[in-house]
Amino acid sequence: MDEAAFVEALRERGLRATPQRVVLHRILADQHGHVTADELLAAAARELPNVSLPTIYAALSLLEEMGMVRRVSALGGTAMYDPVLTPHHHAVCRSCGRVWDLDADVDDGSALAAARALGFQDGHAQLTVQGLCADCARRPAAAPAGA
Repeated sequence: MDEAAFVEALRERGLRATPQRVVLHRILADQHGHVTADELLAAAARELPNVSLPTIYAALSLLEEMGMVRRVSALGGTAMYDPVLTPHHHAVCRSCGRVWDLDADVDDGSALAAARALGFQDGHAQLTVQGLCADCARRPAAAPAGA
């Protein structure tokens, strides 16, 4: 969604197109990977030096609610934000915390059917594979303490 359409979408919700929201939308639109709120704060601070982390989280929450970004849980529950909205799965390295999009079929029918049987509506499923990335798997194991 371009900036003008984003501003209009905000106005249709009765919300203001604050500089923080517009800058964050622009930064996310230029992303080609998963980013943390801290990384977004650093990028936004180049244009808005007084922007705060709570403001970034509030704007991310709004963008997530509007369907413009997806939150992915990474290492230790850290939230990563994914600007790719087409259905896809993720791989998360449990050592370094990096997140990758998986180029795999998204067949979530059985999970959604099970959720519907529980009364869930308008659901979507997302698979997250956790393991060691190639770089972390090549690293030698840490020496035991006291060795």
